Amino acid sequence: MGRRSYIPSIDPFLLCLIGVVTVASILPVRGAIAGAFDILADLAIALLFFLHGAKLSREAIVQGIGNWRLHALVLASTYVWFPLTGLAIVAISQGWLDPLLGSGVLFLTLLPSTVQSSIAFTAMARGNVAAAVCSASLSNMLGIVITPLLAGLLIHSRASGQGFDWHAVRGIVEQLLIPFVTGHLLRPLIGSWVDKHKKILMPVDRGSILLVVFTAFSAAVVNGIWQRLEFADLAALLILSGLVLAVIMGANALIAKAAKLPREDAVVLLFCGSKKSLVSGVPMAGALFAPAQVGMVVLPLMIFHQLQLFVCAYLAARYAKQAPESEPGETRPAGTGPGETRPGATIPLSDEEIAQAAAARDLTIPAECTPGVSENLALLASHAEQLRR
Repeated sequence: MGRRSYIPSIDPFLLCLIGVVTVASILPVRGAIAGAFDILADLAIALLFFLHGAKLSREAIVQGIGNWRLHALVLASTYVWFPLTGLAIVAISQGWLDPLLGSGVLFLTLLPSTVQSSIAFTAMARGNVAAAVCSASLSNMLGIVITPLLAGLLIHSRASGQGFDWHAVRGIVEQLLIPFVTGHLLRPLIGSWVDKHKKILMPVDRGSILLVVFTAFSAAVVNGIWQRLEFADLAALLILSGLVLAVIMGANALIAKAAKLPREDAVVLLFCGSKKSLVSGVPMAGALFAPAQVGMVVLPLMIFHQLQLFVCAYLAARYAKQAPESEPGETRPAGTGPGETRPGATIPLSDEEIAQAAAARDLTIPAECTPGVSENLALLASHAEQLRR
């Protein structure tokens, strides 16, 4: 049998983003309508982070927090090595890259890691899923505070030559942190409902981002983004994004070897420590930057987001192929029936299979986390099917 090719498919959400940017470029909102869209986008962002707070399970954090060395390495990658790499890339690109795009490149390196895709790719590569849940959740929770602090210190002061911009932090607190904390405090009352209706709530996540992107690019188009931006700029952003990703992934691989991490934990460091969140980044950009600047600032993040998905999907499939064979009866591959086999990653889908896989790894999945684990594994199975086609 020939070697299987691992070519990931285009993320449908990227197509939606391109469509929104196209509509904003042709029919940008202006004047009073633009003001109404700004208010609507702010409300959507507040709702988005309220739901993120309500979905965050304290039990999941407590369950995985014991692996403190791994979590420290992931957080160091996200909030130390990434920003340092961003500063170096921006320094190299000075003089030939638009300064606002340079700020966008630096801004993406300050963001928290993704949650859903980090967990899905870790599971596909047969890494430590429980640790991935904890690391990704911690990264996002801390990012609401750390990212605006780093942005104020490294971007606003760099652009203006002045000190720390507390006004930007206040915007993050009002738009993101307060709704997030409120949602988390209300989790005992609404958490079970949120967990049961995650599929219904997903359009809120995607819709909020699309609304913010449309509003941002409308303002950017009105201010002449397409007269300022050239094809060479897009090519440069793609190259710089690839360079950032390669540096961080290479560093994480070396760090995992030096720290003698088990294979399962090295997978977590690779995927959770090398990804950046579009879901968190777009709202934060809206709160930290002037409306006319947001479109240019989030453009590098949109390019990096798709690039990281392509690279991580390829690597996860390769890791799955190279992983040790699963124990008999442990799990069955996604998309196969009882008794059938398929080479590559094995993905438990039913509650019974998930429980068996957890028991085989001496893991305990709290009842509150079961719906989220099941949903992420279902998403992973869908990605795996696309990779096998």
